[in-house]
Amino acid sequence: MWIIDAMPFPLNLIFAILGAIVSLGVFLFLIYLLVFVRPSGKEPSDQALCCDYAHRGLHGNGVPENSLAAFSAASDAGYGIELDVQLSRDGVVMVFHDYTLTRMTGDERRLAELSADELATLRLADTDQKIPTFAEVLETVGGRVPLLVELKGENADTSLCPKVAEMLKNYCGSYCIESFNPLLVRGMKQELPEAYCGLLYTNVVRDKHKHDALHVALTTMSLNCLCRPHFIAFNEQDRDAFPVKLTTRFWRASKFVWTVRGKAAIDTAHAAGERAIFEYPEKP
Repeated sequence: MWIIDAMPFPLNLIFAILGAIVSLGVFLFLIYLLVFVRPSGKEPSDQALCCDYAHRGLHGNGVPENSLAAFSAASDAGYGIELDVQLSRDGVVMVFHDYTLTRMTGDERRLAELSADELATLRLADTDQKIPTFAEVLETVGGRVPLLVELKGENADTSLCPKVAEMLKNYCGSYCIESFNPLLVRGMKQELPEAYCGLLYTNVVRDKHKHDALHVALTTMSLNCLCRPHFIAFNEQDRDAFPVKLTTRFWRASKFVWTVRGKAAIDTAHAAGERAIFEYPEKP
């Protein structure tokens, strides 16, 4: 007993502190589970959206990504189409993935620095294809296949949302919406209350080697409370990530997976109940 008496803190105080720490941890986890990470889990009313989507159109073999040719090929093949939208300098909704033009056009400027007319002079991957406007894509697809529209944006600017929403209100085909940015997902849900909207997910702490509060919050899906996504579209390598399991298994949000390459990987996604955002569907 003299050993216990010689300890600097009584055992009951140590147990009380440990109990308080455990209780606080359980409380914080419940807040995270029930408030922060919880998705809506809504199923689409339009069952046409429950399909696979060609990533940036059906491209390859001289057909560049996010081009009218790629979208025509996907439409002709009956595949849903995933595409990316962002605003030009003069506020036109353009279909292009990267924020900079370098990879696809050789121009080192950012897309947002050029007007729609200036962007129209550039060519994609040394082909005759130009950067299309969203209006041109909607006209080309013409409702033949469903669209999965990704909104690009890395800050709190949601000016893209009303412009995209206005165009989709007048569109005759099926569509759903996604973004990595929960503010853009929330903006689109406000503009189009009946739309099927999802959150794109990847481990951004790993991908961008950044450990600040924002990137940790995105990696843990702690900002889901801002938008309550209907579905989760996750990076294929993050299929077993804890936030993905919480949102899709515990909360049963619908699952989209990207970017799936080859028929075997698409079959694996289907077996797991996932809708594949794919490239090269015929490759083994």
